[in-house]
Amino acid sequence: MDKKPKIRFKGFDDAWEQRELNYYLETSTEKNTKELYDKTDVFSVSGDFGIVNQIEFQGRSFAGASVANYGIVNTGDVVYTKSPLNSNPYGIIKTNKLKPGIVSTLYAVYHPKKNTFSNFVQTYFEQNARVNNYLHPLVNKGAKNDMKVSNDNALKGDVVFPNYEEQKRIYDFFEALDNLITLHQRKYEKLKNVKKSMLEKMFPKNNSKFPEIRFKGFTDAWEQRKLDDMCLIVTKQTGFDYSATIKPSLLNEPNNNTYPFIQNKDFDGVNINYNTDFYIPKTVAESFPKILIDRPSLLISISGKIGNVGLYVNNNKAFIGGAVGICKLKNQKDGLVTLYHLLSEAGQNYFSSLIKASSHSNITVEDIRKLPISIPENDDEKEMLGKFFTAIDNLITLHQRKCEKLKNIKKSMLEKMFV
Repeated sequence: MDKKPKIRFKGFDDAWEQRELNYYLETSTEKNTKELYDKTDVFSVSGDFGIVNQIEFQGRSFAGASVANYGIVNTGDVVYTKSPLNSNPYGIIKTNKLKPGIVSTLYAVYHPKKNTFSNFVQTYFEQNARVNNYLHPLVNKGAKNDMKVSNDNALKGDVVFPNYEEQKRIYDFFEALDNLITLHQRKYEKLKNVKKSMLEKMFPKNNSKFPEIRFKGFTDAWEQRKLDDMCLIVTKQTGFDYSATIKPSLLNEPNNNTYPFIQNKDFDGVNINYNTDFYIPKTVAESFPKILIDRPSLLISISGKIGNVGLYVNNNKAFIGGAVGICKLKNQKDGLVTLYHLLSEAGQNYFSSLIKASSHSNITVEDIRKLPISIPENDDEKEMLGKFFTAIDNLITLHQRKCEKLKNIKKSMLEKMFV
């Protein structure tokens, strides 16, 4: 059978060749004996980031007193890391895309031959299953979990490569994909930092009644209230065994006779996941009306990830699981601004103080009742704050989803564009 991938670029139709990796790479014996490179030139190899400068990536050098016996790694050289990682128990194989440097004797260094576009080698071995399947038959692990394989023998496994031009075309495709992933990841991280900064500056701190930054036209002092004044705070239903009564009734699929069953893992600071893992029959849920929410409500994690909050605004009813404080809003206009106050530095500091004061990783409904809240008196200012942070959250979610989608595309292409 011809060795051809499921997906390939137009103009390439030759079968790929199965050969030992030493057909494409040769072992390097270059050492830093003349000490042309020093500790600032030492490389490490990361599963996620490839070959990196050790000091720039890890903040310090881990090299010994002398680096004279370190191997020289030129730009385009391929490095095999003879140490296990969580997803790669036999090590990883990466290409040096940086300027020349050196690596310790724990690494094997290889020069690409003329038939090899060296960056393609890293792309070929980027899929965990592929690099693990390649190295597993070649490597024996020592007592200290080190790799018992010579540099030459690590090249004796079979690979299936296309010709040089197709290697380059495939690498260019994945490089462009990686650049897009990095772009959206950076935008995502930048927006999260913007949100964090604005939460600190647009909500009062240290018992002040005035935020550092606010919208033009608003100068009045903010109100300082307790959460209990703004919400109907529901205590958990008593008189029944939660595990015995509720859990056996839960379903994995929704239907017209169920309500979503929301747990503290189903909200992440803002977004409530309405498509939860479990659904509860209406007949069971309506037997416990106190924890069946039917209007906009703040949900606060009271166990595990303390301080995690969400705002439920769906028109449909929902049944709330354990470890969640339920705060049914008296005034819907208070919802978003209260949510973001709880996510601000002042709100999170309150949660932190409760955790420090307790010997357990949980807080009580009484703690929630006393939770101090600072909000504007003016409904227009409340609305503008809510819209501002909602817009930031929507952008954060957008870039997060794009990043996830691109990663899924890459994962699929790593399977379909190789033999």
